[in-house]
Amino acid sequence: MKQALLVIDVQNEYFTGKLPVTYPQGSLENIKKAMDRAYESHMPVAVIQHTSPAPEAATFRKGTREWELHDEIKSCPYDILVEKTLPGSFTGTGLEQWLKDHDITTVTISGYMTQMCCDTTARQAFHLVLP
Repeated sequence: MKQALLVIDVQNEYFTGKLPVTYPQGSLENIKKAMDRAYESHMPVAVIQHTSPAPEAATFRKGTREWELHDEIKSCPYDILVEKTLPGSFTGTGLEQWLKDHDITTVTISGYMTQMCCDTTARQAFHLVLP
């Protein structure tokens, strides 16, 4: 069983934008710790970045400072950056193929929008038939 860490939507929108995360305290530090541990154990890491496809979107508009990954996440090593436009990290992306190409059968999910993006991605992953 080979594992990967998925880091979902840790973008400036949740820190300096319109959707500030205030709970739980220390969430960014915990995500960074998970990334550090994954790196130390040679576990592949996929960073997922949400993009709103609407050109005048109020949030997650591509190219804005709020859309960018948080600096702490950008400074951590990761294996792939996946851009998504819907809550699920597998919909319309190459994530599933990347997992298969690397013989990954189990994912650990961290990040923001637990009730939407993390949840949808977890449900999608559960339905996949990985090697």
